[in-house]
Parts: sequence; C-alpha cells; structure tokens
Amino acid sequence: MTVDSTDDSSEEIRLSILGMSCAGCVSAVEGALNSVDGTTAVNVNFADHSALVKGHVDPEKLVRAVRDAGYDAAVMEGFEDPAEQEAQEHERYRQLLKKSVVAGAFGLPLMFAGQLGWLPHIGSQTGAWFWPQVALLTLGILVYSGWHFYSGAVKALLLGQANMDTLIALGTGAAWFYSCVIIDYSDTLPSLARHAYFEASVIILAFINLGTALETRARGKTSSAIRQLIGLQPRTARVIRNGVEQDIPIEEVGLGATLRVRPGEKIPVDGVVIEGHSSVDESMLTGEPLPVEKLQGSEVAAGTMNQKGSFLFRATRIGRDTALAQIIHSVRQAQNSKPAIARLADRISAVFVPVVVLISLLTFLAWMALGPEPALGYAFVTSMTVLVIACPCALGLATPISVMVAVGRAAQSGILIRNGEALQTAGKLNCVILDKTGTVTEGKPTVSTIEAAAGYDQDGVLQLAASIESGSEHPLASAILAAAEERQLPIKKTSNFEAVAGLGVIARIDDHAVCFGNAALMARQNIRIGSWQKKLKALAEQGQTPMLLAVDRQVAGIVAVSDPIKKDSAQAIARLREQGVRVLMVTGDNEVTARAIASQAGITEIRAQVLPRDKVEVVRQLQQQGEFVGMVGDGINDAPALAQANVGMAIGTGTDVAIESADVVIMQGSLAKVPEAIALSKLTLRNIKQNLFGAFIYNALSIPIAAGVLYPVFGLLLNPMIAGAAMAMSSVTVVSNANRLRWIAINGRVQ
Repeated sequence: MTVDSTDDSSEEIRLSILGMSCAGCVSAVEGALNSVDGTTAVNVNFADHSALVKGHVDPEKLVRAVRDAGYDAAVMEGFEDPAEQEAQEHERYRQLLKKSVVAGAFGLPLMFAGQLGWLPHIGSQTGAWFWPQVALLTLGILVYSGWHFYSGAVKALLLGQANMDTLIALGTGAAWFYSCVIIDYSDTLPSLARHAYFEASVIILAFINLGTALETRARGKTSSAIRQLIGLQPRTARVIRNGVEQDIPIEEVGLGATLRVRPGEKIPVDGVVIEGHSSVDESMLTGEPLPVEKLQGSEVAAGTMNQKGSFLFRATRIGRDTALAQIIHSVRQAQNSKPAIARLADRISAVFVPVVVLISLLTFLAWMALGPEPALGYAFVTSMTVLVIACPCALGLATPISVMVAVGRAAQSGILIRNGEALQTAGKLNCVILDKTGTVTEGKPTVSTIEAAAGYDQDGVLQLAASIESGSEHPLASAILAAAEERQLPIKKTSNFEAVAGLGVIARIDDHAVCFGNAALMARQNIRIGSWQKKLKALAEQGQTPMLLAVDRQVAGIVAVSDPIKKDSAQAIARLREQGVRVLMVTGDNEVTARAIASQAGITEIRAQVLPRDKVEVVRQLQQQGEFVGMVGDGINDAPALAQANVGMAIGTGTDVAIESADVVIMQGSLAKVPEAIALSKLTLRNIKQNLFGAFIYNALSIPIAAGVLYPVFGLLLNPMIAGAAMAMSSVTVVSNANRLRWIAINGRVQ
C-alpha cells in the first residue's frame, strides 16, 4: 500500500492543461506546478490532459506557472457538464480532422503527380515559376495545419526544453526549408540532389493530425465512465418548504431539507426516507443490477434512480459529501495517480526527445561523411525521418490511458480503486486475509434454529424468548425480536427482569419463572439440561450460537442465532483459489464458530480469537514470510490491518465509501468483487505492458530503420511520409488497445 505523506488537510485542485503533446510535456508541467510555493504533490495525466495538485496554494498561481512554462491551464471546479465536455472533445476532433484533410488534399496529389513524372523539373524554365508557387502554398498549409506544433516547439525552446512538437517542427520545417534551398540553388547542386520535399512536409502533418484526431476520439471514450457518473447528478431538486413543493438548483439544497422524489427521477442528494416507499436502481454506484427496496428509515444515495414509487426523504449529505461526489473524486484521484511502471515511462520519455535530436544529427553527419551521392539529399531525408518517426506519444500514453480505462471500468462494477499503485499491486497478491463478520458473513445475526420440548411449539418458545429479551441490550436480542415480529408474535410483559453478565437473562412471565441463556446459566439456576447438551454442541459446531429456554426450572427449548455466510462467499473464495491466492480468515470469534463458518465458505486456514488491534500483526507476519498480502474487512475495526496490507480492501455499503484506510472500496457487500479486482489488476498490468512493449519496440526498431541501417544491405530507406503515418498510428494503437479493457469480461478469472 502506498502511503501519502502529504498533509491530510491539504486542498486538492484540478487543472485542465492545454498544449501538452507528449510525455516530455508532462515533466515540464509537473516541474512548473511543483515550483509554486505551497504545493506538496503533483500528478499530471497526459491521457486526459489534466493535473491534480495538492497543497495550500492559490489556484491562480498554478495557472500562471503553467502559462509561464509555455502551456495553458484552467481550474476545473465542481461537476463539469458531460454534454459540454463531449461537445468540446468533438470540436477538437473536428478541427484536427479539418487540418488533416487540408494538408492531405494538397500533399497527396502533389506526391502522386511527382511519382508519375507530371511535375516540372527543378531548374527548368517551367519549374522556375511552378516550384516557388508550391513553396508558398505549402507554407500556408504548414501554418494552418501545423501552427500548434510550431508554436509549441518555440515555447519549449524558450524554456530550454524539447518535446514532440520539437521533433515535428524540426522534421517538417527542415523539409520545407531544404526544398526552398533546392529550388533557389538548383544550378549549383548535382541533378540527383534536386528533389523537393514539399509534399512530405504537408503529408506528415496530415497523418499526424489524423492520428491525433483519432487518438482524441478514442481517448474520449476512456473518460466515459467518469462522464456517466457525473451525468447521474441531477441539476435540480424538489424541496418542500412551508408545505409547498418547489424545484430549486441542486446547489441550494441544505442539510436537513425535506425532498420529494417522484417515479423515474434521480435522487439529488444523500438522505434517509421519512415517508413512502419505492425501489431504487443503485447499479451505477454498487454494480448490483437488482433494484433495492426503500422503506422508512432506509438510506438513499445521490444519483441513484427511483423506480415506480414516490417518497419523501431528509437530506443528510450534500455537495462534496455525497456518496456520488466521493466516488467521482476517488475515481479522478486514481486516474491521475501513477503506479511505479508509469513513473519509469515518464523518466524515459523526459530524456527521449533530446536523445532523438542527437541521433538525428549523428545520422545526418554519418550520411554526409559515408553516404553515396547525393550525400546531402540522403543525409537530409534520413535525419528528417528519424525526427518524425521517433515522437514518444505512444510511450507517454501507454500507462495513463490503461489506468483511466481500468479505474472507470471498476467504478461501473462497484469497485472503487483509490490509487494507481493499488491497481498495479492487486494483481501480485498471493495471500488474502478475510475478516469474518460482515465480510464472509452477512454481519446481521438471524434466528436459524428453534427446537421445542414436549408440550411446547416453536412459536411458543420464540415468543417467550423474544419477550424476555425485549428488555435486554445483548447484540443477539435484536435478531430474536426481529424473528418474533416476522411471525407476528405478541411480546408478553415481564417482571423481575435480571441480566446475568455473560450468561443470559431471567424474569417472570405470566407468573412463570423463565430463564434464557447458555448452559452456564442453567447450571447456576440448578436446571438440568440432560440430552440437550448434545444438541448445544451440534449447533455450535455448525457455527450457530444456541441459547436454552427454561420455564419453571424445566428446559422448554432452544433458540439458536447465527450470522449466515453471504450467498456468494463460497464462490468468491473458490475463484480466489483458482487465481492461486492463499485465503485466510481472521476473526475475534471463538475457534468452534470460526471453523464452522470457514467450512461453509471453503476456507481451510483460520486464525480465531484475534483482537482487531492484533490483526495488523498477522498481516505483518505474512509479509515477513514473503507474501503479498491483501486485507479485506469492514474498514472500521480493521483499519490498522487494511493500512498495513499491500492492498487494503474495505467492504462498503454503497453509501459509506469514504474509508480512508483502504486502497480499494467494494461499494456493495459482495465478496465476489475481490477476485474481480485482482483479475482486473492483472488484465490492466498486462495491457500496460503490451502498450509499453509496443511503444518501446516501435521506437527501438523504427529509429535505426529510419536512420538507414537497411540501406547498405537491402538498398531500403524509410519514406518520411510513411514515418509520419506510422508515428501517428502508434498512438492510436496504444489508445485502442487500452480501450479493450472496457469490453473484456471480468468475472474473477483472467482472460
């Protein structure tokens, strides 16, 4: 687990960053933001062009720092309108596409005409007026279709930096300048060197703009999960004030306000139902497809969809405190955080561009010294091709784009991943510790067995047990009272009530002496239990807590209470075993009950009678044995163990998601989400490695080929235009591969 050393009270500021074109830009922006006084942590996400800044700092100072670094920034506040975001992305896509079409419409015909020999020779009488016209037209297209690259390169140069814009500007600018020199001084150069590259410069821009447009469109899909979550937040709420219902903006809803939700409406804020009943679709928050019934006293969460009923509820959490707001915040935080594998890519990318410029220069000098005639032409083409093909866009996108998709996908499934490190580490877990109560089991004791002695029936035994327990504060009393209420059994009046600590209760009911408790209570009251002893033992071995009922010193029956395992616990644990994960159950309960629950759930290793504060030591011991440990608990009593584990997973309830000690929050109570989270981690890590491998291999192979290593043996040189297309498509390939995570079935098994 990654521990954030920053001040917990520090603020978080989200910025939208404009002008970033590669991973080198990420380092420049991070450096600029870190230089602002009061900043404690910075994470820049190249995938969605945003930055998350922690600290006590004026947002305007951050914006100025980014602008001084040659980029632009704007503070992102509240929930952005998803429709507006999509419109902005579509407009950027449309503009890039337009620039690509303009460049291609001029460059492609010029290229084909040159290949077919239709263009006049440079230096000929016709060429003397034709080629200057082409140079001017090309310059206009370079300005229109490539201005954002050239301005970015100049800004980087002024700051002593280099980025993707630097490579594109050098490559295409050099092609245009070289071609102008050729047509002006054609009579002083050998005929073989008289070749202009105007078409190469504009076609390179056409391909790069097309690739960026496709990348923008695909990248927009990676944010669909966060946009869907934002879209759940209604803009207005129906509030009851002075007995009158009125619609007001969501920002004006106050704590304690009474709101009405009608059929088919989204719930605007978190609250508690005070009147009416309905069913609510909570699937976008919990991943649970079935609607949840809501009655008086039930909690409701902002963004969930009401079904057919209508009800009133009281607002308990508003604004940034709602479950939906916390989920959106956590998803964004995780998408902006960087696992270790991403930081490695960032470090490489930061020095990549200067290295490529150096390789391009060495390539030029090598061809000038060793290449055939026209050496200048060969030197220029190869050095330009190196610059164009080596842009590290794919390298910079490889990790953040996969993290964004995976975190969003997890949120839609009811798994809240709170940082990128947890996403990377979860796939390495080989040992998972499970808390018992509320994790493996339901956490809600229920009456599981009622046995009656001769002369009594089950209802009679339960009625007496509920009546005597009505005055008790024992945790199991509520389960017995709930069972009596379910059977509509009236509670009888008691007198002379006495609670015997650790044993049970005694009282008089209908003028009869009634005792209800364990065998020790019966012994204290000199009540013989005889053959009931075997039944007590059998029930205890099944994980139940049996209690004897005695009336007038004679055993009348047994009422046993148990905390049943969740319906999918056994299946989830089986999935963990399939993944090769060692599973332990650690509980404060007694050995007999713990073994009974473990047996039902398919768990073979248990640690019983472990106090909450001692669970952290169990985690530490396993880590010392070389295990990568995941801890799954309720996030309250298990907080120290969750924090100590390599990955802490808290079982939430869909509304209680602000559990600071956990790396992963399971928003519904299902243990099945644990193997799903591990499987998603493995899939994501595999996806990141595929992206990084593709990006590294692409650059490792393409740069030598672009430099001309195949020419001496095969006589092959890479065309600069093909290099531009290949560079653009490498980024599109990385983004497309990451988007596969949106569709791969994740059911606890790695595909």
